[in-house]
Parts: sequence; C-alpha cells; structure tokens
Amino acid sequence: MAAAGSGFEDPSADVLDRAAAAFGLLASPARLHIVWALAQGESDVTGLAERVGGALPAVSQHLTKLKLAGLVRARREGRRQVYLVDDQDVVDVVRLMVDRLSDRAGDVPAPRLRGL
Repeated sequence: MAAAGSGFEDPSADVLDRAAAAFGLLASPARLHIVWALAQGESDVTGLAERVGGALPAVSQHLTKLKLAGLVRARREGRRQVYLVDDQDVVDVVRLMVDRLSDRAGDVPAPRLRGL
C-alpha cells in the first residue's frame, strides 16, 4: 500500500522489523563508534579497541553483533580478522546522523536525564 501522494510503497513488516533491529544495534554509543571507525577504514579488533577506547572482549562482542546483523563483515588476513563496513548506505546513514548532530551540537541543549 502506498502512502497518500508519496509514490512509494510501504515497506513490509519484515523489512521494518529488520530496520528497527539494525537501528537498535546502532543505538549503542559503543557500536555506533565502532561503525564510525570502520567507515573510516578497515581494522582488526585490537586496532578498533584502541581507536574507540574499549576493552578488547567488549569490542569483540560488539563486532559479533554487528556482523550477525549484516552491518559489518570480516575477512581473513593471515591469522587475524579484519573488519569493515562494505555497505555504503550504512556508512552514509551513520555519517549523516553524526554530521548533522555535530553541526547542531552548539545549538541543541543536551537531553536531561530523568530525575536530574
């Protein structure tokens, strides 16, 4: 069913579920930082942990989740796994959101936490 006047078909429930799951994974600052870092260039888990300031086991777990969701992939390079984002659309979405929020950082007050 097309939205009134849009000319676009509504996505299926399955597609919306998968998109929500992918956005849910990117809702973690640590995973978003990992995808951001990989958008700049491929890396192994040790390099990523150093770049994002995370513990090696935690970064490895985040990479596993991102890989299972199809947001990143790995390839063997000798004895190590090298991770990359090979979907330019994922890179574009992440860059767009981060760039937009970075541009507005001075204009938008930080969200208040409940109870503060």
